[in-house]
Amino acid sequence: MRIDRILFTAPASGCGKTTVTCAVLGALKKLGRRPVSFKTGPDYIDPMFHRQVLGIPSANLDLFLTPAGTAQWLFCRHAARGDIAVVEGAMGYYDGIAAGEDASAYQVARLTGTPAVLVADAAGMSLSAAALLEGFARFRQDSGIAGVIFNRMSPALYSRMAELVRRETSLIPLGYLPRMEEAAFESRHLGLVTAGEIEGVRRKLELLARQALRTIDLQGLLRLAAGAGELEAREPFSVPRLRPVRLAVARDRAFCFYYEDSLELLRQMGAQLIPFSPLEDAALPGEADGLYLGGGYPELSAEQLSRNLPMRKSVAAAVQNGMPALAECGGFLYLHGQLSDPQGRAWPMAGVIPARAENGGHLRQFGYASLTARGDGLLARAGEALPAHEFHYWQSSAPGEGFAAQKPQSSRGWRCGYHTPRLYAGFPHFHFWGMPRAAERFLRAMAAYQEERAV
Repeated sequence: MRIDRILFTAPASGCGKTTVTCAVLGALKKLGRRPVSFKTGPDYIDPMFHRQVLGIPSANLDLFLTPAGTAQWLFCRHAARGDIAVVEGAMGYYDGIAAGEDASAYQVARLTGTPAVLVADAAGMSLSAAALLEGFARFRQDSGIAGVIFNRMSPALYSRMAELVRRETSLIPLGYLPRMEEAAFESRHLGLVTAGEIEGVRRKLELLARQALRTIDLQGLLRLAAGAGELEAREPFSVPRLRPVRLAVARDRAFCFYYEDSLELLRQMGAQLIPFSPLEDAALPGEADGLYLGGGYPELSAEQLSRNLPMRKSVAAAVQNGMPALAECGGFLYLHGQLSDPQGRAWPMAGVIPARAENGGHLRQFGYASLTARGDGLLARAGEALPAHEFHYWQSSAPGEGFAAQKPQSSRGWRCGYHTPRLYAGFPHFHFWGMPRAAERFLRAMAAYQEERAV
């Protein structure tokens, strides 16, 4: 297939990749293009900003959670829905697993044949900026880095920096964004505040798009994107069509971390997804055959979650009566006996897990891990391994022992998660396209539960 495509990357986190990506996405829409967006790595939050701009889901491209061939096929499938693919990289361009390049934005760019543009914050630099940029471009012979956009730069300085880039580097200067406090995105302990929580987020995104039309060389970006070559990918496996089941999916400001491709795979396999809110609703949907409690920020809504006693009782009764349930990270916290809020106040939760959860003050087990099931359970048989990702500040007094977790390219390991024939609950997140057999096991357990209820 032929698809115009571009990837925004940076020397490090914090340079403004999300700001520039959203600005360009909005500007492209104003030019009449139909952009489709992606995020490399396991991040949930940045794709929410992409979605606010485009009104359609953004997809993750993760080379640890999914095989390379699967990631390439997902890229082609989504890219075909628009006329230009815009990819936002994670961290620094070459930053991958264990101080290597595995699963980095660089590897995604090479896998998909996508030209890369650096987003650079050159504060406090002049000629040194050229050394930094050229160093990134030449660090790998096939880096694919073709241009640079400066972030938080004054108009007066940009003309001099653009000339410096032309004279001293092999890169194309493609414009800049000035410092825009009125369009800044706030941060918290897991990164940016989610898009749905930011007051006036649509106005901020509109300001960024208008600014990009003025100060970013969109035609230069489009020429780079149009220069990408042909890309082919095969569907990685035949998706089985299983017995129709109904899956209750928690979706509100407390539970919003889901990979859209994972949800889509469950639909393809036969699941009808029924959204509900543990914050607002009084009970689980009565027709549900299974429960999916995704990640998010339940700790920030601990009081409201706790005061919704009917929902807590409904969830506890469903899990205890054998409804298949998947609870990742934030969902795992909700199943605890108690959850502390950021002020340290402990609030009763669903009580399925006899433990308390509170702010641990720092990250402990985090990043990618391979989970090996220590016994047969909902997602895997004993000895089977699943790729996963953890990132959380809140800790559990009893994190579980259902899996043996192993950091990639490391001797470090630990035990985690609750894993029974009808329940997975733990801090690790999963991407079902990287473990389709686990998705199938989950839906088959739901079908069995459906039959039991019918009897």
